[in-house]
Amino acid sequence: MGAAAWFRLDLRRRWRSLLVLTLLVAVAVGTVMTATAGARRGDSAVDRLLARTLPADVAIPLNRPGFDWSAVRELPEVSALSTFGGGAYVVDGVPEVSLAGVVGDDEAMRTVERPVVLTGRLADPERADEVTVTPRFVDTYGLDVGDAVTIRLFQPATADAFFFDPTLPPDGPVVRARIVGVVRSVWHGDTVDGRGMLMFSPGLFAEYPENLGARSQVAYFNAIARLHDGEADIPALQAELDRLTGGTQTDVWNLAEMFHRHAREFTAFEANALLLFALAAGVAAVFLVGQPVARYTAAAAIDLGVLRAAGMTPGQVRLAAALGPVAAALAGGLAGAAGAVVASRWFPIGTAALAEPDPGIDVDPLVLVTGVVAVVVLVAGIAAVSVELAARADRVAPLRRRSAIARAAAGAGLPVPVVVGTRFALEPGRGRQAVAVRPALLGAVTGVLGVLAAFTVYAGVDDASGNLARFGQTYQLTSFLGLNDEDFVPAEEVLSAIAADPDVVAVNDAHSAVAQIEGAPAAVYAYAPVGGALDVVTLEGRLPEAAGEIVLGPTTAAAVGAGPGDRVEVVGSAGPSTLVVTGIAFVPDGSHNDYASGAWVTQDGYASLYAAGGEVGFKFHEAHVALRPGADPQAVAARLAETAGAELAAPEPPTTVAELRQIRQLPVVLAAFLVVLALGAVGHALATAVRRRRHELAVLRALGLTRRQCRGVVVTQATVLALVGLAVGIPLGVALGRTVWRYVAETTPVFYVAPAAATLVLVLVPAALAAANLLAAWPSHRVASMRVGHVLRAE
Repeated sequence: MGAAAWFRLDLRRRWRSLLVLTLLVAVAVGTVMTATAGARRGDSAVDRLLARTLPADVAIPLNRPGFDWSAVRELPEVSALSTFGGGAYVVDGVPEVSLAGVVGDDEAMRTVERPVVLTGRLADPERADEVTVTPRFVDTYGLDVGDAVTIRLFQPATADAFFFDPTLPPDGPVVRARIVGVVRSVWHGDTVDGRGMLMFSPGLFAEYPENLGARSQVAYFNAIARLHDGEADIPALQAELDRLTGGTQTDVWNLAEMFHRHAREFTAFEANALLLFALAAGVAAVFLVGQPVARYTAAAAIDLGVLRAAGMTPGQVRLAAALGPVAAALAGGLAGAAGAVVASRWFPIGTAALAEPDPGIDVDPLVLVTGVVAVVVLVAGIAAVSVELAARADRVAPLRRRSAIARAAAGAGLPVPVVVGTRFALEPGRGRQAVAVRPALLGAVTGVLGVLAAFTVYAGVDDASGNLARFGQTYQLTSFLGLNDEDFVPAEEVLSAIAADPDVVAVNDAHSAVAQIEGAPAAVYAYAPVGGALDVVTLEGRLPEAAGEIVLGPTTAAAVGAGPGDRVEVVGSAGPSTLVVTGIAFVPDGSHNDYASGAWVTQDGYASLYAAGGEVGFKFHEAHVALRPGADPQAVAARLAETAGAELAAPEPPTTVAELRQIRQLPVVLAAFLVVLALGAVGHALATAVRRRRHELAVLRALGLTRRQCRGVVVTQATVLALVGLAVGIPLGVALGRTVWRYVAETTPVFYVAPAAATLVLVLVPAALAAANLLAAWPSHRVASMRVGHVLRAE
């Protein structure tokens, strides 16, 4: 009989088994391919978006009313420039947080930050009644292409008053605008913690310039620009801006550093997490698919052994035994590939999803073809090995060394079920009774290790995302006191009144401005406590204590290559100074910097940097207010509005908090797959031991072993496997989880606190033992109901 004829016969007999194997392969391979393709897609999302959108290299937030940007446009470094900002306006039903501002020229979305159009089209730059939105805006507000929004403007005479009293009703023109497109670029895009953005057409400003701040004394336009040589042109641009503005406080944001590279790093982290998930799923697939393949092939090899007497060669036996599983692997692989293509519409995930220029169905030929080929080769290899092992099982294998633990259990006089169960768990046996105990032990250890490591990382992410102090935000309220060298309120009186409140424990009088630190722009904050000293999260060293000292944010320190003990040149409006770095610490998360970039100096040090012409200048003047534990920030803010005459509000969490929250579920999903791996390995070991060692168990039954004691053998085997997994996996899992979380904390960055593991261990130990004993329930029932005489006669 040929291999093809055998396959047709076997298919009629065992089609249900092959169907189950096909479905198992499809689910396992489809999961691996989906995660792998999603990781590759997410890892490249930012680069693909940048390649299609003419991204801006810099943002220039001068915040100066009436500034003429035409001179900046003419600078030799500038390739294209677009302005944004402008005067007062209100959009019905859309809060200010989702309004991108007035577009001051028709360069926007054309020569700089030209977005990818996901639906519809770009707004006509000559029409005032067209707008575009981002994808999250559609999700948040339920407004899509074709829907209308109402834009209400102010009269020029009342527009400036709106900035100081946002409750003023609009009294100017009303524009009924239509959403014409859903677009995406890095600048014109969604953020992980945002609600989406609505962007006006340049035609709105062209038609209503006076209403939108063309001559305002309060409203201002800022700019984004593409440079001819990218980042290399930033120092020259900075110098030209200093010349045009007559100072050294001009702030130039390096968007490649602030947004592009950060986005790449975070999407790469998400991609690596998905690849780790794919690896774990792949390992689980090897166990879950390999076991039924091995059983199917071994059974077929036994049946085919009879045909060797009729002339079937060993090669034909191997081929015939493997044809069924290989066919199932091919069919399952193709089905899994189709499933991966369908599932691709939900990928990439996290931050990468906000940058994906082509959302929806995606086909990754490399992953799909490799996956199908790999599963066929893997199944063929498992089948070949299984046939060979089945052939060797007819020969007696040499005795293997007994387990020291099993010998110790026997020497201690423990009950027979305990001794036999320990042997089953730790000794592979020989010949037809051989059981692969090492994969079972490895699976148990891997399961415990992986689950504990994954949940340790989850605990770290959960702690950080729920505790803003991990990001340096040790204050609960902020008050905006002044801008561009002018205070809006009597700052000294207001700060004193705030500090006197019984719920306030610390206040920092934070003047800030932009300086050049070793040639790189950075926000510099004054550390000037009023009353109690504000706690600053210090990663290395100490806070500055003298005018000649400075503390750097971790990102700034890395950018300039400086650490505690080094000297750095800092150029403020008063000229250059050489300061000693005393530490690395987080800074306030501001409108022109994040919590990891910038610097702290003392009040005297700040004055020495910015006291030009006898007056100490500032870009922003803020108060950071820390409250006693248990105080209600809203109640304190309301009280201080009356007693101190200050408007206080809770600070916005750093964007990194939302980014971390997005990946919080990945460790949980990974842990679930590792649980499947461990259960599959242990369950297979228990079932195999019962089947292959039934003769040994039957002999023990004949010698007086009771049904209950037979159940005890299997329960002991399961318990020993679980205990080995716990003993080895717990310390390794805690160490691995904390190592991974430290890496995440240092690269994010976030203040590292070792995640608590005691609770996890207390939950994991009984859960692992309970799961192992549940797996033992069916095999132990089979052992207890075994027909002893039938087994002994058959053997």
